[in-house]
Amino acid sequence: MADKPISFKTQDLKKVYRTGETEVAALRGVNIEITEAELIVMLGPSGSGKSTFMNIIGGLDRASSGNVLFCGQDLAELSEKELTYFRREKVGFVFQAYNLVPSLTVLENVALVTEIAPNPMDPMQALDAMGLNNRANHFPSQLSGGEQQRVAIARALAKQPDVLLCDEPTGALDSETGIVVLKALMDVNAKFGTTCIIITHNAAIAQLAHRVIHFADGDVSLVEVNKIRKQPEQIEW
Repeated sequence: MADKPISFKTQDLKKVYRTGETEVAALRGVNIEITEAELIVMLGPSGSGKSTFMNIIGGLDRASSGNVLFCGQDLAELSEKELTYFRREKVGFVFQAYNLVPSLTVLENVALVTEIAPNPMDPMQALDAMGLNNRANHFPSQLSGGEQQRVAIARALAKQPDVLLCDEPTGALDSETGIVVLKALMDVNAKFGTTCIIITHNAAIAQLAHRVIHFADGDVSLVEVNKIRKQPEQIEW
């Protein structure tokens, strides 16, 4: 992946949360490069800093110090309005909670993002990529958990982001359903060249990644290149 352009580069990235006189260092100087079209898995226990890192590179939070460069642009230099445009145009988010609007159909949930994206994909194309075109007129309550998560991925994909940030996307799913969701993420990465970053506690998922980034105590403790990648159905949960 080294010959590909750099998507994200962080330099001495730090984040400190303050409550009164108490300070908690969530990130302690993270330096990492992520290249375009990589599928990255970030591992680490709760409190290791991986979710904080994702929130900062996704423009949901700001660092206390250090730099986050996205395609050479320092996110710290962006105004709040510019940061909103960055999130809208460049980043897709997938969370453990599906965050679907219950009163809208599957198609309408996906179409929501296409109304604000500058270069959106047709909503049905996004659903087809997730194998859900036959569920377009169903409501979220009529879907399984895995189907709802794939709708959430289709919604993120529909705006054609450069980066897909996934925080515990299989955390609420059983292993069989999780395999389907992970296969969908791998397909997005392979077919569309979308940089995918998956945060998880499940070490087995690391077998799917191009690289595995381990977090501990607010910093990167290890970066592993995965030379032999497996398919989701091949991993042991």
